[in-house]
Amino acid sequence: MADLETREIEYFVAVAEELHFGRAAERLSIAQPALSKAVQRLESRLGVQLLSRSSRRVSLTPAGQALLHHGRHALNAVSAAAESARRAGAPEAHLRLVIKPGGDGNLLSGILAAYARRPGAGRVDVLFGGATDRADHVRDGRADLALLYTPFDDLTGLDHRALFVEGRVAILPRGHRLAGREELRMADLAGETLPRWKGVPESGDGVIGGSGPEIADVAQMTQLIMLGRTIAVLPRSSVEPVHPGLVYKPVADAPPSRMVVAWSRLDERPLVASFVDAAVSASMSRPDPATHQSCSGAVG
Repeated sequence: MADLETREIEYFVAVAEELHFGRAAERLSIAQPALSKAVQRLESRLGVQLLSRSSRRVSLTPAGQALLHHGRHALNAVSAAAESARRAGAPEAHLRLVIKPGGDGNLLSGILAAYARRPGAGRVDVLFGGATDRADHVRDGRADLALLYTPFDDLTGLDHRALFVEGRVAILPRGHRLAGREELRMADLAGETLPRWKGVPESGDGVIGGSGPEIADVAQMTQLIMLGRTIAVLPRSSVEPVHPGLVYKPVADAPPSRMVVAWSRLDERPLVASFVDAAVSASMSRPDPATHQSCSGAVG
């Protein structure tokens, strides 16, 4: 069995995610020829082709897809081990919570206040992650907890508790053919272009990972919608406040979304359990939860 080094996996994952040797080399701060040779050596040692290369594009083979999936988890595990050791040796116990900017469903202040009232509560550092990488922050130890949305975020390796359930809204430019409707159904959106979040594969329902332009954050998505290049279907709370150039319409039969507080399955610290309990308690007193359950208030 081949022994893989962490650096080899890191190099391969960078190329597999970028699908471009130049961008991957820049990301890793190494020379492109050195990166190419490192990947070739890895393929030779494993005895399989990981990447299909042509003059125009790089793509993953089935073997490459398998190594990317498990390689990410391996890198996360190594990073989490190092972070756990640092935390264990820290003189002051504290927690790190990662959220998406504006993606707390108006719960964060209440959660922090509820936690601060609990016996033995420590300091909570709030970190900001991107649209699709917050779960990785927890898996690799950069954060202890995260506020995530299902089914959009990957909860592999994480435990979680639901905070609230809400419907989804279609986000449309004001001149869109459906902008005057009070409520939509998924069938109404047939043939529409939906964006694909960076790092998220296209999904069968066309909602979680569409086939349209790749986006990295809500700001990019908003700009493309205003230009008429795409529409989007997202949890209502994740796109508040309402942008004046857009309309948001409830999609009655879209699968519901859940906001959850998530943490590593391996993290059994009482400090984490206390924060989770505080988050669940705070969510129960959240104002107007029924509005978010049904997304009944059409905006626009």
